[in-house]
Amino acid sequence: MPSVTPASDKPRHSVAPTFDVQTLGVFLAGSPVGTLAQTPDGPVAFEYHDEWLAHGFSISPLSLPLEKRLFVAAPRPLEGLFGVFDDSLPDGWGRLLVDRMFREHGVDTFVVTPLTRLAIVGSSGMGALEYEPELTLMPQAAERTLDELADECAEMLRTDFSDDLDTLYALGGSSGGARPKIFTDIDEEPWIVKFPSSHDPADIATQEFAIAQAASACGIAMPEVRLLPSSKRDGFFAIKRFDRSKGRADGVPSRVHMASAGALLETSHRIPNLDYGILMKLTMRLTTDLEEIARLYRLMTFNVIIGNRDDHAKNFTYLCDGGAWRLSPGYDLTHNSGINGEHSTTVNGKGRDIDLEDLLAVAAGAGISRTAALAITREISDAANDLLAGVIPLERLA
Repeated sequence: MPSVTPASDKPRHSVAPTFDVQTLGVFLAGSPVGTLAQTPDGPVAFEYHDEWLAHGFSISPLSLPLEKRLFVAAPRPLEGLFGVFDDSLPDGWGRLLVDRMFREHGVDTFVVTPLTRLAIVGSSGMGALEYEPELTLMPQAAERTLDELADECAEMLRTDFSDDLDTLYALGGSSGGARPKIFTDIDEEPWIVKFPSSHDPADIATQEFAIAQAASACGIAMPEVRLLPSSKRDGFFAIKRFDRSKGRADGVPSRVHMASAGALLETSHRIPNLDYGILMKLTMRLTTDLEEIARLYRLMTFNVIIGNRDDHAKNFTYLCDGGAWRLSPGYDLTHNSGINGEHSTTVNGKGRDIDLEDLLAVAAGAGISRTAALAITREISDAANDLLAGVIPLERLA
């Protein structure tokens, strides 16, 4: 099995860690976007750079319009950050690794500010935003096979300790989501490889691979996915990053600006306060495109049929190209039980026992005709049953 090395993104400017960051510059494709500053009261303030005001676009249209003024974030629910910057922070597995690295440096994680965490993200975060000056914890990544990394991740989850913490951090310290993962290059392009968590079924990789293929067959735009070989497991699920694209002459991938639904709505994905009707309105507000609304309806229907109840506010993302927004490809599509069997995002106000009329009600509210919605629903139901029956339990729409 080939060894794994870090992905090809390069840091811009880094300094030794001080863990007390008061201001940060925000950059996108080398251009200054604005400045973040810690306020005495705790929340973070943001102001656009004059150059960005003249030639740029709003990085978060609902809460950070392209205006020359000082924006101050609410203290909650995002620890005093605006959502578009909170999206840059690792959570779940990535945050576990970062906090472990802090403790290695003798730092109390409870006093680390969001700006310090953003400085450590620097140029390595998801999406296009970069932060300067970048603090580095200077991890040294060793070459490891995927099986070796999976074993180390399991040990880390079991004991909160790893002899190979530097490698795990270097490869996955800026990642989000609960499951362990790494960023790496495959065929000279950036990918994410996932490892099982302690709560996953043994065949989680083959499940997610089958679901991704079924999603594509159901008309949902998907990144390229692969099932990588393993000598110990059923394989490793890998997905090509959609926040990176080809185009630069030096071979380094271009970065794509993105924001999750939670970021755009300034809410935490840990708070189950989202409904697909709200997502439909957000999508129309950003894209003004009925085709994007239809894409979201497909995704909602697929999530209900496959029992993807982990459909929280960070699992819907919008990509931005020069101010033009669109839905991202699908990702994190898995069968899961949710909390008490509830979807994180409700359908027509319901978290469970969702039926066909609930889907059609959301469609009607978004301007999709009943005939069109029924055709999409039947198409997805038929394809999912053909491709996933016997792989995962499927929901039947009454």
